[in-house]
Formats: sequence, structure tokens, C-alpha cells
Amino acid sequence: MSGGKKTWRMFLVYLVCILIAVATLFPIYWMFVISARSRLEVFLGPRLIQTSFYAPNYYRPFVQDVYGRYLVNSLLIASGNTLLVVCLAVLATYAFSRFRVPGSNNLFFWTITNRMAPPAVFIVPFFLMFTRLGLRDSQFGLILLYCIFNLPFAIWLLKGMMDGIPKELDEAALIDGCSLWGLLWHVIIPLAKPGIMVTAILNWIFAWNEYLFAAILTSVRSRTITTGLAEFVTVIGTNWGEMAAVSVVCLIPAIVFIGIAQRHIIAGLTFGAVKD
Repeated sequence: MSGGKKTWRMFLVYLVCILIAVATLFPIYWMFVISARSRLEVFLGPRLIQTSFYAPNYYRPFVQDVYGRYLVNSLLIASGNTLLVVCLAVLATYAFSRFRVPGSNNLFFWTITNRMAPPAVFIVPFFLMFTRLGLRDSQFGLILLYCIFNLPFAIWLLKGMMDGIPKELDEAALIDGCSLWGLLWHVIIPLAKPGIMVTAILNWIFAWNEYLFAAILTSVRSRTITTGLAEFVTVIGTNWGEMAAVSVVCLIPAIVFIGIAQRHIIAGLTFGAVKD
């Protein structure tokens, strides 16, 4: 009897997991189906199975239009911001965790408060500031702007992981003649690598998906691919096929980036969670 109850319980668990997976992946599947249809097929009616593939939806935006440049802009901005944020966050958390900085607790909390404010509050000040400094419609401007919002989150995420590294390792390395920079490079960073990878993944996704500031502070030269999707909505209608195709392409870099670093995700999320 107990074995039957256990079997039914496992069946219900698997059933719930399957339903959650279907509910999560179906929008992606439907987006791919729409991307494979021509304009006429889109309005023929809902069909779950797509037997044909309309290739112009994929090559026309990137070959004949400007979405190839938008894709490159997004890759450069997201990757540049991630590199800058991770480097600054590692240095900041190294100082917070290993040095007795006066008022470090208050300073750490202050960095988190920058993340609490809604981004819409900063639209007008940043617009005026970027216009005065000549940073509007520039990749470097967006990289610096995203640091303001992503750096506090990266510091908060790495702080607990950095605190989980035993300080006895620092003392042993210093006794062996290691400098502070050598300690950071040869001891701290290798041990915190899982957490650093998770921070890089989340930061890259945040920068890749950001829409509000990119839509306001860029026009043509540095426009990102997420903001470029809005250009498919015009006064004469919406090009659903090409919009869906560009959306599918938007998913590919994120999937590749996460796939490369996936082995660090579980280790990074659990690193420092349990202390003796």
C-alpha cells in the first residue's frame, strides 16, 4: 500500500514538472512557429504544427536591414558591461570582506539602495547628463550606465561568496610571501570562480534584456536589438514573422553563454550558503 502511494506521489511530481516545463517552453516554441511563417500564413489561423519554413524572416532583417548591427551592439554592450562590472565587483567585495574599512557596513548598504530605486526615476537626469557629456547614442555610455544598476547587485551577490572563503587561507598565503594582489589573483578568485561566473551570467542577461534606457538614450548608431524589435510595429501593421524571427535570434547568444557556464551555476548559487 505504501509502495502504491509512493508511486502515485512520484507520478504527480513528474506530472507537475512536465506541466511546468510545457507552460515555460510553449511560448518559445510558438515564437519559433510564428517566425517560420509568411505574413499570409500568420493570419490563416492557429496551427500548432508548422510544416514549412519561411527563410526570409531570418535573413531579411539581418542582411537587408540594420538588425545585424543592432545584434553586434547588444553583444558589445552586454559583454563590455559584464566585464567591467565583474572586475569592479571582485575588487569591491575583496575590500569589504578582507579589510576593516570604517563604516563598511553602511557603505555596503548604501550600494544596495542604488538598486532599490525604480529605473524610471533616473530617465530625465541621465538624458540631460548624457546629452551634455556627448554620451547619447554611444555604446560606451550604455556600458557605464548599466554599471550603476548592475554593480550593486553584483557586489551584493559576491559579498556572501567572498565571506565564505576561510581567512586562514589568506594568512597562509601571506606567510608564504604572497602579496595582496597575488592573494586576490591566486587564492580568492580561483575559489570564488563559481560565484563570479554566476554573477557574470546574471549581469550579462540584465544588460542584454534592458530596454528602457536603451530605447531613450540611443537612436541609430548604438541601438540594441531588444529596442529594435519595436520597429516592427508600424502604423500600417505589425510584421509578426520577422519580429518573431529576430526574437528567436535574441535567445541564441543567451543560451550559448549560459550553456558554456552552466556547470558553475549550481556551485555558485550554493557557495557560501552553509557555514560551519
